[in-house]
Formats: sequence, C-alpha cells, structure tokens
Amino acid sequence: MLKSMSFTRFRYICYAAVICMLTFTACGSGEKQPDVSDIKVNLQTKRLDRDLAALDTNALAAGLQKLNQKYPDFLNFFLDTLMGFEIKGNYVDSSNGIQHGLKTFLTYKDYKGLLDSVNKHFPDTKQTDEELTKGFQYMKYYFPNYRVPQVIYMISWLNNWGAFTFGDTTLGIGLDMFLGDSYPFYKSVGLPDYTYTHLRPAYIPVAAFTVIYENMHPFVKEDRTLLDMMIQKGKEQYFLKKVVPYAADTTRLGYTEKQLEWCKSNEAEVYNFFVRANLFHEKEFERVLRYVMDGPSSTGMPPQSPGNVGSWLGLQMVEAYMKEHPQTTLPMLLNQNTDPLRFLQESKYKPR
Repeated sequence: MLKSMSFTRFRYICYAAVICMLTFTACGSGEKQPDVSDIKVNLQTKRLDRDLAALDTNALAAGLQKLNQKYPDFLNFFLDTLMGFEIKGNYVDSSNGIQHGLKTFLTYKDYKGLLDSVNKHFPDTKQTDEELTKGFQYMKYYFPNYRVPQVIYMISWLNNWGAFTFGDTTLGIGLDMFLGDSYPFYKSVGLPDYTYTHLRPAYIPVAAFTVIYENMHPFVKEDRTLLDMMIQKGKEQYFLKKVVPYAADTTRLGYTEKQLEWCKSNEAEVYNFFVRANLFHEKEFERVLRYVMDGPSSTGMPPQSPGNVGSWLGLQMVEAYMKEHPQTTLPMLLNQNTDPLRFLQESKYKPR
C-alpha cells in the first residue's frame, strides 16, 4: 500500500533564499554546476504589454503601424493567431478587428485592469532577465551552437499563453500568467488549483526552457508505453535541472513541498504500484494520462500524491542511468533512442 506520511515543512531562511536567487547557485538541484560566467549572452528583450498599453485608442491604426516596425511578423501573430482579432495587417481605423477587437481589450475596465496588474507585478523584468540569461548561459555550455532568441514580454488577457516560441528567433512570455497564487481572476477563468504552482514569477524560467526543450524533443505519446513516456518526461526534467539549476525542485516539477516529500518517502511504493498494476507496458493514454500530466493527484494513489508523478519517477530513472554512464553527455542522453526497458535495465535503478 502507498502510505500517507507526516510532513515537517522545511524552514527556509528568507535571506538565504534571496542570496540563492541572486547568486544563482545550485539551490534547486543541490548539485555542483559548471562555471558558465565566461559564456557571453546578450539577452534582447521587449515589453509588448507596455507598448500596447501606451497606444492612443483614438488612433490605433497609426500606433499599430509603428509597432509593426518594432515587432515585425510577431505583431500580426499576436493580434491574429493568439488573440484572434483578425486584423491581418489591415492597419486602418475602420478595421473591424481594431475597433471591436483590440480597442475593446484596451478600454474595457477588466482588461485594462489586467494591464495595470501586470505593470504593478512587473514594474521591470530585471530579475527575470537575469534568470533567463543564466539559463541561456547553461544552454550554450551544453549546446554551444544554440542561438539565444529575443524575448518578448506580453499579455494574452489570461488566455494561458505563459511561454511559447515563435520561429527560431523569439521566445514569448505572457506575464499575465505569472501573477502569483493570490491573483483573484485565475479562478474566474477556470484555472484549477493544482496549476497554481505554475503561476508564480519564479516559474517563468522553467516555463521558458520547457517550451524550448519541447521544440527540440517533442513529447510523443502515440503508441508509446507509460515507461517510455516516463523516461521522456524524466529526460525533460533532467534537462531542466541542468539549464535552470537555480530553480527549486518544487518549482521545476510544479509540486508543493509536501508532494515532493511524499514522493521521496514513498519512492519504492510508487515504483511497485506501477509494477503490480502492469502499467509500465500500458499504451492507452487515457489510462495513464494523470501519471505524466498535471493533475490534482495520481490515479489510484493517495490524495497526498501529485499528479504527474511519472515525471518525477522518470527523473529518478534518468539520474540513475547517468550515474551508471558518466561518459554520456546531455546532448547524447537527449538524442538517444534506447528501448525503454533496456534503458531501465542499464540504469540499474533501485527505488529507495
């Protein structure tokens, strides 16, 4: 039986936490990280949210024409694909998309209030810029030919565009999706409680490098066993530990502290649960969805368990594999296509 556990909350000293973030030590992973201080990254950022808020709503067409010069290609993608205004580059004041789409969002009190909230929470993006820059330094350490994209900060009016890539040159970050647990309107737009760990400013680097990873190695679930999917997710988590080592384990995994402690205290029981239920070989995604995707808990496990427990277990397998194969580099690990059962065997993983 998977057991419940009594949990004593870790005591974090605020000063140490601040120093941890500012100095980017390996506070999240607890592992010694390579020195990347000599790797040059010149991060280019723009604030589309502020540029939109500064538009004269009585002369939107002229304002959009200027913005299109600052955000070539991306502006139309934002207006038409993300927001669905269907302006399609027709920057004239008589455009229906401008008058009944964009103008409504810029003048309606609730949407205008969101712009004000974002500006209040993010009067600048200095800390986020520093965290992303450090992450890109690690990226270039492990992947020397990686090209650092520009970063465009924006809002999608709570349409859940937290982080995404646009082509090979742009990383979009929706600041409205990182306003913290207490932001009242997340619940009103239907975001479930278990997603709130993803809605904090500290999650921005994790969200950013997750989408970068998914572009490099898309998650494949069709005709794949649960074990295969766990290892895929484990590799993703291992990648994140390497490129955002300053993120706390709970932040990276999207767990609460209690959920992470539950996993650690029940590692053997979690592994044996999948063995007894013969789930490692299951290919029906609907049956195993909650084990590799976010959710309130994992099916068949106590409520103390996190959803997506398979990602954590997959990470344990990957870390065991890397300890057994120290000559394997991060790119080699991510690019290999080893049979999942063989990978597990070669990892010599033994749950504690």
